[in-house]
Amino acid sequence: MRIIAGACRGRTLHTVTGPGYRPAMGRVRESLFSMLEARGVVWGAVRVLDVFAGSGSLGFEALSRGARFADFIEKDHKAAECLRKNAANLGLADRCAIHEEDALRVTARRPAEPCQLICIDPPYGADLFKPALKNIIRQGWLADDGFLVAEVEKGLPLRADAQYNLRLEAERLYGNTRILVWVKNV
Repeated sequence: MRIIAGACRGRTLHTVTGPGYRPAMGRVRESLFSMLEARGVVWGAVRVLDVFAGSGSLGFEALSRGARFADFIEKDHKAAECLRKNAANLGLADRCAIHEEDALRVTARRPAEPCQLICIDPPYGADLFKPALKNIIRQGWLADDGFLVAEVEKGLPLRADAQYNLRLEAERLYGNTRILVWVKNV
């Protein structure tokens, strides 16, 4: 898998294999980042939170495009090691933090500062999106006017809009993968 754009364009990301891991495919990432840029994301002002990060394809893509910092949350040791390797190989280790911890524990704490982009990509069938989202909103992880992105399975019912003061900006389907982009109302 390769970074699509920015300073690390064309560079390879190491990935994790095994049950529950499905790195965001290039066309899905390209579409997602185009949607964000069309909605006015200014990468130099963005702090990213990549929840259930796996190999970190979403967070590293944002860093390559100029995001100032990314927090990666991944509890699996093998995947966390892959994240560290990718950060070092891409020369981005000084612009990210890797939290080798359960995502629900990390998001249950208050952040050092709110994030302008949060990507939630839970393992399919694990029913982790809703509790992670609840923690993120309750603890103030998402900045005002910040974007929340979900990469979930096609049939998962999601209603995050009114309950969490989010406005759905985009929804796309790519095979069995569904991408949703919300913005936090101010």
